Amino acid sequence: MEKATFAGGCFWCMVKPFDQWDGIHKVTSGYMGGFIENPSYEQVKTGTTGHYEVVQIEFDENIFPYEKLLEIFWMQIDPTDAGGQFHDRGDQYRTAIFYHTDEQKAIAEESKVKLAESKKFNKPIVTEILKASEFYVAEDYHQDYYKKEPEHYKEDRKISGRDEFINEYWK
Repeated sequence: MEKATFAGGCFWCMVKPFDQWDGIHKVTSGYMGGFIENPSYEQVKTGTTGHYEVVQIEFDENIFPYEKLLEIFWMQIDPTDAGGQFHDRGDQYRTAIFYHTDEQKAIAEESKVKLAESKKFNKPIVTEILKASEFYVAEDYHQDYYKKEPEHYKEDRKISGRDEFINEYWK
């Protein structure tokens, strides 16, 4: 299995889009990119630890290629927003692609250029492409949140503006 790690705002909203495909072994919510070890959600949500909320995906490249993961990722976020995602504001909700190999880095950079050249957005693409660092698994109650708390998950997505944005840009 290979790993891919994406920051797309609130990790609750980033699990389900990846969790439903053959070749995806596991999607785990967690934290990456900060400067303290083993942070808690309470620490990360302050926006002062340097961590991003992320999903780490274990996948079989032969069944579900990395390029396809990137396509799904771009379609879940506003790649022009450097201050967070939708109603979730702060550094912990910024977008990023964390690469695990040089090949992933090259593919991610190419996909970002293609998105920018598509002129789908009239503002610059600000999503960062960063080297993966230590991944810290989020607390159990954050894992598979869309399954554990389906009504709250749907309500959160609705009020966030994420689904309206996706429908407007990706129909």
